Amino acid sequence: MSGDLKFNKIMGACLGTAFAILVVQQVSGAVYHTKAPEKMGYFVDAPEESAGGDAPALPIDWGTVLPTADVAAGEAAFARCQACHTINAGGASGIGPNLHGVLGGPVMHAAGFAYSDAMAKHKAEAPTWGYDEIDKFLTAPGRYVPGTKMSFAGIRDEQTRINLIAYLRTQGSSLGIPAPDPSRQPGAAAPAEGDAAAAEGAAATEATGEAAAPAADTAATQAAPAAPAA
Repeated sequence: MSGDLKFNKIMGACLGTAFAILVVQQVSGAVYHTKAPEKMGYFVDAPEESAGGDAPALPIDWGTVLPTADVAAGEAAFARCQACHTINAGGASGIGPNLHGVLGGPVMHAAGFAYSDAMAKHKAEAPTWGYDEIDKFLTAPGRYVPGTKMSFAGIRDEQTRINLIAYLRTQGSSLGIPAPDPSRQPGAAAPAEGDAAAAEGAAATEATGEAAAPAADTAATQAAPAAPAA
């Protein structure tokens, strides 16, 4: 008899435990019930790419940015270059060439320095370090001059490059600051379509030395046979 009671107690304990687990599950489900979101995931406000791709960025207007550039910040940015380059007049070349007078000077300007074949090839294509050329090189040396021995990754921040180029200009460069682009100054009106067409016609006239005929005259000329020249 006692054995049967012991078995009954064990079965009762098991059933009670299972019942308690079920109750806890039901209560937890009711307490921590969550609603499914109307939209899954997180919304990222990213512009859609147009079919033709992004419009190319305008080149830097050096006549506008150089007069306001921070030369001191440019000198501080040059600190990352000093591991390989010197910039003082008559300074010796190190891992890289001395950079005194590099801006506005010829590519491969440091006499006696062993430039790469890639730089020699680049010199044949762009012989001078102008503002645009040195800006592209500082952005990504290996992309602008493929095969260059310069392992520097480049400076992606545009303002940092502008400040650095302004500093390089103070170090032996005779390259002047160009006039600002008037069409890109604050308050400058965008050219209308008619003005753009007139500008194109004027450019064609300057190139050919011939005056552009009105549209009506052009249509009449196409319809009638050409008259012989006098």
